[in-house]
Amino acid sequence: MEPGDAGLGTKGAPRFFCTAGRGLEPFLMREVRERLAATQVEYMSGKVFFITCSNLSMIKNLKSAERVFLLIKKQFPLTASSPSKGKILHEMRRLISDDPGSWLNAISLWKSLLENDAQKEKLSQSISNPLKRKVDENEIVISKKLKVEVQKNEEIQQAFPQVKQVEESALEQGDSNAGRENLQEKELEDEVEEAADAPSPAFTFRVSCRCSGTVAKVFTAQEVGKIIGIALMKQFGWKADLRTPNLEIFIHLNDVYSVLGIPLFSLENRIAMRQRMECEVMQGTLLGKICAIFPVKTRVPLASRTYIQMAGLRSTIAWAMASLAEIKAGALVLDPMCGLGTILLEAAKEWPNVYYVGTDVSDSQLLGAQGNVKAANLQDRIELLKVSVVDLPLPSECVDSIISDIPFGKKFKLGKDITSILQEMERVLRVGGTIVLLLSEDHRRCLQDCGESSVPQIPPGNHPADPEGKENTIPSETESSLGEASKQECLDKMPPFGSLVSVECYKVSLGKTDAFICKYKKSQAARCYLPEPHCVQSSLLAS
Repeated sequence: MEPGDAGLGTKGAPRFFCTAGRGLEPFLMREVRERLAATQVEYMSGKVFFITCSNLSMIKNLKSAERVFLLIKKQFPLTASSPSKGKILHEMRRLISDDPGSWLNAISLWKSLLENDAQKEKLSQSISNPLKRKVDENEIVISKKLKVEVQKNEEIQQAFPQVKQVEESALEQGDSNAGRENLQEKELEDEVEEAADAPSPAFTFRVSCRCSGTVAKVFTAQEVGKIIGIALMKQFGWKADLRTPNLEIFIHLNDVYSVLGIPLFSLENRIAMRQRMECEVMQGTLLGKICAIFPVKTRVPLASRTYIQMAGLRSTIAWAMASLAEIKAGALVLDPMCGLGTILLEAAKEWPNVYYVGTDVSDSQLLGAQGNVKAANLQDRIELLKVSVVDLPLPSECVDSIISDIPFGKKFKLGKDITSILQEMERVLRVGGTIVLLLSEDHRRCLQDCGESSVPQIPPGNHPADPEGKENTIPSETESSLGEASKQECLDKMPPFGSLVSVECYKVSLGKTDAFICKYKKSQAARCYLPEPHCVQSSLLAS
């Protein structure tokens, strides 16, 4: 998808984009390909763009995305040779005036997506409740009868108040030409039919902006929102409403691109859609179809999971970690420092036929985790224990995957040295098993220094850095010509986690600080050294 494209993809398929935490773009790219069969997948920092024919119920299942938007247009940044207020103002207005058709197409797509989603949700509920389905059928019959009884003139006056004014003016002038009245009535009926496919004059909106770079030096986000809002009102006749608009427009302007979209999955959107459908059933009027009202108050990100009662680690980070753990049906998965259990919850929701164990030494954290597990109704899949991470009550080599967020030392202190913690994890992990850890920069450096100080070094090669901060490590082969004495000497120098081979590492943002998602595999036999990682291009970012 090249800059300048509007919101329709190949064969009219809608285009979307998702926001993602910095460093999670490769996870999101892989997920939309696998979960949504998405095409033309590409990323910019913090955003992933794609085309899919999947419905909203499938898009809602994205786990590594923060928010989802229907794309209106994406184009090159605003062109201004200098930070001139007048030139940038003109360029911003052209975002609307140059291609109004892309806006109307996007609005039509947006309404269609929400209506289809609401209808499927209602159908699903009626199928699960036969009695309710019978009531719904009766409501539909009543609705059809009401549609016949409702007068067209009453509808038109409600949808277009100016119609009443025109008729009153005609009566005052004593215009008794019946033919002319019939012609006016036909024209107004045509306008009503056209309004069913396009936003009505009562359509309300608000604009949310993010600005950086040249634009931010000249205008604040509030000023940009006002400029875009005025342009929309002049172009389409919409009305601004900052509190309960029908539609929200999201705009992000910087020196790399200009992106405009419509946020999806607001909680208020779904509630209002159900209320509107109920209103249509009761009233049975064409007006209900013309003025499709979708009030928006606050955006509800996908990252705010409904099944997590008490939030700990960001759910998108937790899911990304679990996605690397190679979890398979029937496996035993352990989080030895589970905290509030976010990682276990994300994994159990995605990979259900697995047994999960979480351990921690904090009573308060375990209490919160128990509340989360109960709220998510996952008591049959997740078991919580109060034990130390360096004294796990598990036999050696019994765990298939270990996933854990190692405390950074800010909110919770690490009671033991990280090497002893990793040694115990290595003990309970089976050969061929996977460990995925979230590490601070200090912990990651500590593990690297531990290996480097006690084992021979492999000179690093010159490899290009991945723009997403991923390092895919490929272990070199252990020298087969070592004598018995050399082997014993090497084993004596090995770090306590010598059988763990680094596989992947992603740098991700936790807000005010950065962290590293590191993946290790337990090799067939303990190696005599940990090789220096080789950086290669991330396969997750390959198109």
